[in-house]
Amino acid sequence: MDITCGIVGLPNVGKSTLFNALTAGEADVANYPFCTIEPNVSVVTVPDDRVHGLAKIYKPGKVTPTILEFFDIAGLVKGASKGEGLGNQFLHTIRNVSALLHVVRCFEDENVSHIDGTVDPRRDIETIETELILKDIETLERKIETAAKRAKSGEKKLKEEVEIYERIHRHLSDGRLARYFHCSSREGPFVQGLYLLTSKPVMYIANVDEDEYLRGNGKIDAIREIARREGAPVIPICTKLEAEVAQLSPEEQNAFLEDLGISEQGLYKVIREAYSLLDLITFFTCNPKEVHARSIKRGSTAYQAAGEVHTDFQRGFIRAEVYKVDDLLRYGSEAAVREKGGVALHGKEYTVQDGDVIYFRFNV
Repeated sequence: MDITCGIVGLPNVGKSTLFNALTAGEADVANYPFCTIEPNVSVVTVPDDRVHGLAKIYKPGKVTPTILEFFDIAGLVKGASKGEGLGNQFLHTIRNVSALLHVVRCFEDENVSHIDGTVDPRRDIETIETELILKDIETLERKIETAAKRAKSGEKKLKEEVEIYERIHRHLSDGRLARYFHCSSREGPFVQGLYLLTSKPVMYIANVDEDEYLRGNGKIDAIREIARREGAPVIPICTKLEAEVAQLSPEEQNAFLEDLGISEQGLYKVIREAYSLLDLITFFTCNPKEVHARSIKRGSTAYQAAGEVHTDFQRGFIRAEVYKVDDLLRYGSEAAVREKGGVALHGKEYTVQDGDVIYFRFNV
């Protein structure tokens, strides 16, 4: 399972700088709105020391870590849902992402203009949320129109579909985000199929200046208050600093961060929170050919995990032989773990745990 995140926010809040920090890429950065004319897309490796440890044990020909895909779009402004500032086309770009990273400006800098003239996180968050809601309403209106035409046949199921869409439309029209729309298990698939922007989990990135990175400021507190009501994580980060660090070698990065009293790169914080936000865990498949880290929803079964590896594994599933990554790293080999009684055999209904190393037995 690949993880996709869309980076959103107003112009000049640090979105493209964050993108550069996360990907060590070359997204254009300029002190004017709409610098990002085409969506910047980058795939980055999820840092996980366990992958390197397993690679030392198996010495495979190939190592495949979990990846995270970032979409950096142009800054949104009031009216973006209607096409202002080219925002309409960019909103369409992120409809299929797993989560949103909402970058909010928390720094004062007279050399970096703010589209509304002043720095106000509450107002800025409200602006973005309003545009996302309006875009979702537009999506619903098209769906209602199409479904209503089909419902003229009189089929009960089609009429129910129209009713569900109209309920969501009223919910959004009241200024409420789609993720707070309560629906039954029967209605769930209809809602999920809409890919509404405000149904996605969100993480707030509070972009501060270097001096306030560690000590914080009142603007971050304002974001935390909003995030607390939404159950959303907040990550304070200095995107300018992180982009500079990303250009250094690993050795230089560690020394630089240590001098500043920073324990880890912002990338690691974002990845960790993205995993938590999407309720993901990592399991591994290992052999002399490849060590492969794979993401899966927490609570998934061995049968579902087999499908993440290959459809044949799922179709012909016999059993799952499960090692714990900590045992493998401690004892150094599968044989040593077996001697310690550390291998468990499980059926389809086994709930996969973070750090499981799974060998699937199958027959097709």
